Amino acid sequence: MFGMVRPCSHRLGESLKAQWMAHLCGLCLALRGDHGQLARVVTNYDGLLLSVLTEAQVEREAGGWRRTAGPCPLRGMRTASVAQGEGARLAAAVSLVLASAKVRDHVADGDGLLARKPVALAARRVAGSWGRAGARTGAGVGFDAGVLVEAVERQFGIEALAGPGTQILTVTEPTETATAAAFAHTALLAGRPGNAVPLAEAGRLFGRLAHLLDAVEDRESDAASGAWNPLTATGTPLTEARRLADDALHGIRLALRETSFTDGKLAHLLLAHELGRSVDRAFGTQSCGHGNGGGNGGGYGQAPGPRAAFGPPQTPYLPGDPRHDGNPYGGNPHGGNPFGGEPPRPDKRGFWAGCAAALGLCCTCKVCCADEFEGPWSRRRREGCCSSCDCSCCDACECCECCECLSCCDC
Repeated sequence: MFGMVRPCSHRLGESLKAQWMAHLCGLCLALRGDHGQLARVVTNYDGLLLSVLTEAQVEREAGGWRRTAGPCPLRGMRTASVAQGEGARLAAAVSLVLASAKVRDHVADGDGLLARKPVALAARRVAGSWGRAGARTGAGVGFDAGVLVEAVERQFGIEALAGPGTQILTVTEPTETATAAAFAHTALLAGRPGNAVPLAEAGRLFGRLAHLLDAVEDRESDAASGAWNPLTATGTPLTEARRLADDALHGIRLALRETSFTDGKLAHLLLAHELGRSVDRAFGTQSCGHGNGGGNGGGYGQAPGPRAAFGPPQTPYLPGDPRHDGNPYGGNPHGGNPFGGEPPRPDKRGFWAGCAAALGLCCTCKVCCADEFEGPWSRRRREGCCSSCDCSCCDACECCECCECLSCCDC
């Protein structure tokens, strides 16, 4: 999974998290339904914004935008309500075309295994297949994917000629054009043609941000591998890149003000708030507040959590429970001090029993998606890979953070 906008489930809240997952699963299923299982690897967080924007503009009376999907390992074998229809298919088309361009770009740079001719040849074939599939799906929802293809071709030409003194916005222009067209088309799909102009502006600036942040995050690795990087090639300093990123954020928020939404809470949260955190993350100016040290973060430079501030927690066990002795671990050899050492380990599983448990964890995706799970061999409690987040607070919408945003008090 990849993408620039990666929201934290702690900030989304239950309602918006359910909507977010509906669009994510809807994009994945649209790719599978139209193009087969392999196409699902291009599912990305940024592409589903098109599905979010489309649904945010439609009238609530209009049906057919959601359906119940069957059990899926990535949802712990649970059914779910997922997005469907033209918004999800537009997101699938754009994801395929842009993934095709990304693969071709990596092949051109000779990254990793793609430096080997057989692998590069196979990658080119897959990229070509994805590009054609995206064009077909785009045509099915009235979107001319040729705009994206033309932008990609123009991008290669601009990069070949760019050098010191070239304006960085000259390099980002093709990406801006492609994303502007995709954002504007959501207005047409939703029957809100009046939204096309402000959404095109929001899309143009979103494309600029995507290009800039990708360049910032890859700057060191590109320098080490000798790959082409727009900031290095044009001599653009990080301070100028940050200024342009902040200006783009401001412009997106202004464009959202001019867009008429039926229910724009999720779209607003992603584009007005989470996008700002993506910028901070790329430039290294924001850290995670959900550490292991307590409810207030407990990380370096932050206030201590409730445990540190108010002393050891009271025992949660009832009288008569063998652990009701001030020691939540029961038989801890360190006595009543709950912080004196590790709790006793549960009985470990044998090799084959552990293999069976590991297979079950993988099939249900608990290793990735569960907040906690039991280790297959050690039986210790462990955190799921996706249970942590990169945010600095748990509010679904920080009204004090951005006074210029759209309807902050209604988030």
